[in-house]
Amino acid sequence: MKYLLKTTTTIAVLLGAMSLTPAQADCGLTSGRVSILSDDFEAMHVVAERAKACASESVPVTSNQTSEHKSIQVPALSAEPATYTVAIVPNNSLPPLLNEDLVRPLDDLIETFKPNLQDHQLIRIDGKVMAIAFMVNTQHLWYRKDLLEAAGVEPPRSYEEILTVAKALRDEGIMEYPLALNLKPGWDLGTEFLNLYQGFGGELFVGDTAEPAIDSDAGLQTLDMLKRLSEYMSPEFATFDTNEVSRRWAAGTLAIYNGWSSRPGGIIDPEGSSTPEVIANSVFAAAPTVGGGTVPASYLWWVGFTIARNISDEDAEASFQAMMHAISPELLETAEASAVWLIAGYQPTAASTGAFQTVEAGAEPFPMLPYMGLLHTALSENLSEFLQGKESAEQALADASQAYRAAAREAGYLE
Repeated sequence: MKYLLKTTTTIAVLLGAMSLTPAQADCGLTSGRVSILSDDFEAMHVVAERAKACASESVPVTSNQTSEHKSIQVPALSAEPATYTVAIVPNNSLPPLLNEDLVRPLDDLIETFKPNLQDHQLIRIDGKVMAIAFMVNTQHLWYRKDLLEAAGVEPPRSYEEILTVAKALRDEGIMEYPLALNLKPGWDLGTEFLNLYQGFGGELFVGDTAEPAIDSDAGLQTLDMLKRLSEYMSPEFATFDTNEVSRRWAAGTLAIYNGWSSRPGGIIDPEGSSTPEVIANSVFAAAPTVGGGTVPASYLWWVGFTIARNISDEDAEASFQAMMHAISPELLETAEASAVWLIAGYQPTAASTGAFQTVEAGAEPFPMLPYMGLLHTALSENLSEFLQGKESAEQALADASQAYRAAAREAGYLE
């Protein structure tokens, strides 16, 4: 069965439902193993380290934080037994696991251990809890208020205004390459295209079918905007992913960026690597609009954990208990600024301002259609030649559409 992921909550509800009472967590592990697969950023390290605190001589707890987690998860959880007992996933990574029946319902574990969870954390598929969300992530505007003031310009609200601000920063001799986006070929580039594409009002698919609709005017507008923005970026922009741009921002070499909400906490941390000027002048605001639209050109994401199906019940229980300890309210005592947490007692911080403003401005959750990942991959692998000036926008969109159709036919979504 192929799943269409429909949760019973929206991310706006998730962020608005946190008037909660913390409870003391206790691992309580006596047997089993715990092995966690996740993305590689600060919040994931925080969660993994807290889970490892549950380890003992009889219960090993290991983790693998890697930017390649999306390509690893299906084969790793398909093994007998699964290589990892826990997969931490954003909302777009859950459908592939559901489609292959690789994660188990969590209702029995919730009933057995009765953890301190709120209903808005329970991601239900066909009435069963298949994941537990613990943080929200979205891309939103970062800007250096001191540099914008020096150029005599107001903070931008749209991508068109970003181009105007970038020109002023260059013309005034303040910064030659003030902009950055995550344009590294692969997942980052595909995501940036999709953010802008929905901002331009583009339809991803034809009606309720799996037929792609990206080869359109909105698609051409999106590529044109990416190209225009890249002209104000370092010539190395094709190497830009979240880690690289965060490093450059901390060093003070950028003025405007549409970055992930999981990163500002580290940027403005006095004990981090940012320069004092960056810490004092970094401002985080709602994601910009584009093309005259009123909704931010940025999707919303939740991040949560799943438990592998192809493991013993003993391992599943140990993994559930370790993860509940990892995301317990005590996490906030030391890592409140590391993410926008969906955890009891979380209060918005200066670092989470941009995420909350993006939600309030009406940004939409990332689409959870079962074939969405195939489209994302096709875009990720077929747009870089356009940005490098090696092919036309029309050809890039045609190549992406063709690649998607081939993958969708193989997966049974298209005839």
